[in-house]
Amino acid sequence: MKHTHDSDVLVIGSGAAGLTLALQLAAQGNVTVLSKGDLNTGASAWAQGGIAAVIDPTDSAENHYHDTMVAGAHLSNPEAVKHTVKQAPTSINWLLEQQVAFTQDTSTSTGFHLAQEGGHSHRRIIHADDCTGRVVCETLTQQAIKHPNLNLLTHHVAIDLITRSKLGLPENRCLGAYVLDRKCGYISVFRARFVVLATGGSSKVYLYTSNPDGSSGDGIAMAWRAGCRICNMEFNQFHPTCLYHPQAKSFLISEAVRGEGGKLLLSNGEPFMHRFDTRLELAPRDIVARAIDHEMKRLGHDCVYLDISHRGQTFINQHFPTIYQRCLGLGIDISRDPMPVVPAAHYTCGGVWTNQHGCTDLAGLYAIGETAFTGLHGANRLASNSLLECFVYAHSAALHIEQNWQETVLLQAVPNWDETQVTDSDEAVIISHNWKELRRFMWNYVGIVRTDKRLKRAQNRINLLLKEIDEFYRYYRVSNDLIELRNLALVGNLIIHSAQQRKESRGLHYTLDYPTTQAVARDTILAPPNFEWD
Repeated sequence: MKHTHDSDVLVIGSGAAGLTLALQLAAQGNVTVLSKGDLNTGASAWAQGGIAAVIDPTDSAENHYHDTMVAGAHLSNPEAVKHTVKQAPTSINWLLEQQVAFTQDTSTSTGFHLAQEGGHSHRRIIHADDCTGRVVCETLTQQAIKHPNLNLLTHHVAIDLITRSKLGLPENRCLGAYVLDRKCGYISVFRARFVVLATGGSSKVYLYTSNPDGSSGDGIAMAWRAGCRICNMEFNQFHPTCLYHPQAKSFLISEAVRGEGGKLLLSNGEPFMHRFDTRLELAPRDIVARAIDHEMKRLGHDCVYLDISHRGQTFINQHFPTIYQRCLGLGIDISRDPMPVVPAAHYTCGGVWTNQHGCTDLAGLYAIGETAFTGLHGANRLASNSLLECFVYAHSAALHIEQNWQETVLLQAVPNWDETQVTDSDEAVIISHNWKELRRFMWNYVGIVRTDKRLKRAQNRINLLLKEIDEFYRYYRVSNDLIELRNLALVGNLIIHSAQQRKESRGLHYTLDYPTTQAVARDTILAPPNFEWD
């Protein structure tokens, strides 16, 4: 068994952001990409809607900028928004060069069908039917598999980053990561000149989520433990419409369904969005999610309904084939009947602080995609800006690494993972119990609507949980479940601390104790102990 693996670049995460950066850098040298499970099982592949980009001549980057700022409750970083919308067409062209098959429409000037989603003033969502993420990730994976300089390793989960500081050395820098091979249980050292976190978000910290099981905030937690700042973790986007069915397994009903005329209804068929926003179903996600949450609690109902049946079966089959077939398999014919839906945790707007090049506070460490805080999303992400951010900042980070490729970075000797003082645990039930407890109190106390009292209760519970998990981590052999639980609990703690610091309601953070929005928008920045500010 090989103890140490060396690469020029180590990419932790195999979604849209990670694969894009890897393909950009493969011509420069050896790149290793780690995937927690099989390829294309992450959140990127689950994305249905599409990619927001101005490619229609009747639209403009200024419009895209304005829509993003409004959706972000004016907390978005203007420079990050300008950079993203400006680079969006370039990212789409690159995807076309990779042979991504977007849905075509020869009747339009662009040649592509462009959808409109909540918060967008124009049709600018380029997509591949209703399975854009899957089509993009499968295409990029095919390109990556063929490249001789790319090493794709599945079922490998990073435990922690290795830094010079942790080894007691001066001039701190990221040196690599300790990585668990989930199939054999062996832990190896992965050394690299550059390390990139592309591990996705942390929505699995909530009881109900539209994300796959692997969305456990691994990159955010590892970066915090390595000494990086974490920002705006209180802004957790709850997608308004997840299919409510015992066998649905967090199946998302795309924003595009409402964009194409889908109506939200109560169980008696009564529409209700007119009572909350003049934009009705096309209001930003935070408004729609709170409206649904309000109606469910007011009436004591388990769900509301989303109806697209008036568009007819031909239209639905053409635009939403995946959703149609999934619902039909559960006994719901959406060409005739409305879909039962509920809000679910969907996207982490905060994350690891980065600059415009994807650089974190730690030399040699980059963060891209949902793991990163670029400043783009502010207090609420605009629909279909998530995949866009993956491509734009993957390109930016790759360019920065290329520009610093000649930098002399010696692969430091790193000790092997020490398991001499640990034993196998026969208390897997405790890990499972802690996992469920964490997700339930985060949902109940740190969910769509918050109060100081609820946050205090969550803080008391998570403090006890963190102590228990730390004891497990110290004395028992690590497993994938323990790694994810440790990371989720830390991320949950960061979310609670961030929420407690924000004394206003803005975007996705809505608190009954501070219902108004402050005049000046400020980010919530958490710095680890002993952080040295520039």
